[in-house]
Amino acid sequence: MNPPEQRSIRSYVLRQGRVSNAQKRAHDTLLPRYGLEYRDSPVDLDLVFGRSAPRVLEIGCGMGETTVAIAAAHPGNDYIGIEVHTPGVGSLLKQIDAAGLHNVRVIQHDAVAVLQQMIAPDSLDGIHIYFPDPWPKKRHHKRRLIQPPFVALAASRLMPGGYLHAATDWHEYAEQMLAVFGAEPLLENTAAAYAPRPAYRPQTKFETRGLKLGHGVWDLVFRRKPQA
Repeated sequence: MNPPEQRSIRSYVLRQGRVSNAQKRAHDTLLPRYGLEYRDSPVDLDLVFGRSAPRVLEIGCGMGETTVAIAAAHPGNDYIGIEVHTPGVGSLLKQIDAAGLHNVRVIQHDAVAVLQQMIAPDSLDGIHIYFPDPWPKKRHHKRRLIQPPFVALAASRLMPGGYLHAATDWHEYAEQMLAVFGAEPLLENTAAAYAPRPAYRPQTKFETRGLKLGHGVWDLVFRRKPQA
């Protein structure tokens, strides 16, 4: 059974942020090398990466530091990063090229559409969603990415045993994530509630600064249940 269609409300707003010359140059010259164009049919990831390997999708790469650090530390895995903002895509591409990584590809498109159309069911070993926009005002909660239809879709793209790892520094959003993940029939929690930060997720400078100020960070690691 296919998961329900995700609602049309987007979890992001495309702001006209400043794109530096280096970001624009990387975007223009490196996207053809490391990018994947959006398409409305499943992509053959073995063909894309030239091998068969564990595949992890990251939704919302930001400026790319975490994506590159994880990919560099785990060369046996392949990573697909999704980001809609051009400055972030340019920054990520620049870092991929500087590090000489061959196990990262970038898609500049809406993550829901990518999951629906480009990623085959039961094909991913992991999905990372780190610090998604919390949309803190109550009237904006409908824009949050973590909603039941999206989680059902994401879970359907994991292979049995694959993991869904989210992190947030907004406690009320963490509570919503825990409730939504916990209600998804395909998923089971790997912890009693929140999980310790896995060693593979680097602690960002922003996160370190927040922790020193007493701010919290909550990780959630769920796995897709084995097939009966």
